[in-house]
Amino acid sequence: MKSIAAVSRVKVSADGHGVVSHAGMGMLRELAELSGLSAGVTAALADTYRGPWIYPPGAVFADLAAAVADGATCIDGVGQSCGDREHVFGPAASTTTMWRLVDERIDAAHLPAIRAARSDARAAAWAAGAAPAGDGWLHIDMDATITIDHSDNKQNAAATWKKTYGHHPLLAFLDRPEVAGGEALAGLLRAGNAGSNTAADHITVLGRALESLPAAYRPDPDDPAAQKILVRSDSAGATHKFATECRRQGVGFSFGFAVDARVRDAVDTLNLADAWYPAIDSGGGIRDGAWIAEATGLVDLSGWPAGTRLILRKERPHPGAQLNFTDADGMRVTAFITDTPNGVIDGQLAGLELRHRQHARVEDRIREAKATGLRNLPCHGFDANNAWLEIILAATDLVAWATLIGFTEHPDLATCEIDTFRYRVLHVAARITKGARQIRLRIDATWRWAAAITAAWHRLRDAFP
Repeated sequence: MKSIAAVSRVKVSADGHGVVSHAGMGMLRELAELSGLSAGVTAALADTYRGPWIYPPGAVFADLAAAVADGATCIDGVGQSCGDREHVFGPAASTTTMWRLVDERIDAAHLPAIRAARSDARAAAWAAGAAPAGDGWLHIDMDATITIDHSDNKQNAAATWKKTYGHHPLLAFLDRPEVAGGEALAGLLRAGNAGSNTAADHITVLGRALESLPAAYRPDPDDPAAQKILVRSDSAGATHKFATECRRQGVGFSFGFAVDARVRDAVDTLNLADAWYPAIDSGGGIRDGAWIAEATGLVDLSGWPAGTRLILRKERPHPGAQLNFTDADGMRVTAFITDTPNGVIDGQLAGLELRHRQHARVEDRIREAKATGLRNLPCHGFDANNAWLEIILAATDLVAWATLIGFTEHPDLATCEIDTFRYRVLHVAARITKGARQIRLRIDATWRWAAAITAAWHRLRDAFP
């Protein structure tokens, strides 16, 4: 028999004291100070002030980046998020001051100094434990995306090739498979009608991406022992000028290649010669229903840098996929070019193809960036939206460094996507207490990840000298 007794209700009142929500945002805010990002931005923007400032511009920039990582999508939202937590993180600038920083102070003349400050902060973070470890290669993934704008009063917003309206930024991420969002090396905000395969834009972003790396991790074409870097992109990056620039900068390339009539003829030749080899999966095992072959000698590649190789892949399409009329024998054919010679990557052709296929992770990086402020460009001016883009990239980096340094013993938190990371870490509730001339942030003991968050916070503080 069911009880019909009234369910007791929790009494709700607005008289709580010493309680703070979204307390984890303070971790990112403190990381900006520890890594030197705040100080670097302050030095970069010092000449934009006529007199002393009340709030250092680097602190305002750090507030913006931390709040964007926490989920703020516009500057007004940042002001509210920071202003509500002054009793935890200290005084915050007004929304007007934040607008002025983005709309006036970070202009085209000061953006290079902001990027240099981010590069110095990355060097400090890598020295503190966030440096990549692996086979000695760094993989830079480049791709463009569309930021839709439903308004026609934003500078350089235009019709895009997808029949939408907005901007078309080109981004470069350092592939860090151990974290969800990667590291955001560089970005170029472009008009909505910018081309996907504009070589000049790819060259610009590559230069910025290399400059954003710590000095010890930059390539040197004259030093065979220098850091090995590979740039990956889809077929939009496969231009002769961009490949030549990669060679000049001392970095390798792996670009998608259009499957045209020459490639289809090569496929027919390889089929007749039975020259296909099994592809491999990420674990090194044979990938069922996929084969690879080299077609370097079957297609004229004389216009590309010396040593360029053409590698093809054919596979059975997944159920329900629609084939093109040019697909041979019911197989989906794709191609890419690379200048990596034999014997460099384990697995030979299969290893090269697997490495190129992992470029697809950049789609996850862009999706994460769009969930961290890139979905909306809040300003009318193009320079102001450029500044907003740098704030988004800084926010992405802060999250990556926090997970790489602080949550090494908790892979479930290090690899979770930004929405989950916000729920578990950034949005955690805590209580503020004062005593013995100290302010203590007491994270809710009943929260499942309370101990991990506390340990990560202390680990971040210990990592920086």
